Amino acid sequence: MTRWAIIFVPAAYVFVFCAFMVQSCSIYSPYGAQTSGASTFSVTDFEPAHPLVSATAAQSLSEALRDRIQRQSTLRLVEDGELTFGARVVGWEVRPVNVQGDETAGANRITVNVVLSYVNRRDPELSSERTFSRYVDLPSDQDVFSSEGVLIEELGDLLSQDMFNATLGNW
Repeated sequence: MTRWAIIFVPAAYVFVFCAFMVQSCSIYSPYGAQTSGASTFSVTDFEPAHPLVSATAAQSLSEALRDRIQRQSTLRLVEDGELTFGARVVGWEVRPVNVQGDETAGANRITVNVVLSYVNRRDPELSSERTFSRYVDLPSDQDVFSSEGVLIEELGDLLSQDMFNATLGNW
């Protein structure tokens, strides 16, 4: 092997590797989010489509998704992004759980169902509409409606992680 080949061949491998890394960084963020090369996103306020869902609760859930995407990706929040998220809160159910011997509930399970519409303008094949459901248990001695803020914060954290994983996490 000539001296030229000894220097050129390893340099070519390094060049190809670097080119691959630069190209792949434009599609995946450092946090592992699959952004399809997009740099912006938008989240419309969630629609409260169930009679027990307050407008404040729907707003808090949409804020939780905005915060999650900003924390776990390099995308910028704009009014009309390349990746858009919209949702309807279609379910809010309170059920007794952990029924005691005297037929009283030990806790109430609050379940929220959200239908998320995800539009990827960079790669329309990744666009989807999907239902997400999460629950939290509240001790039966606490009032559901006076604890709504805490419940929505916890549910927002759980739902936003599920939504992120399903759309940008490529799970």
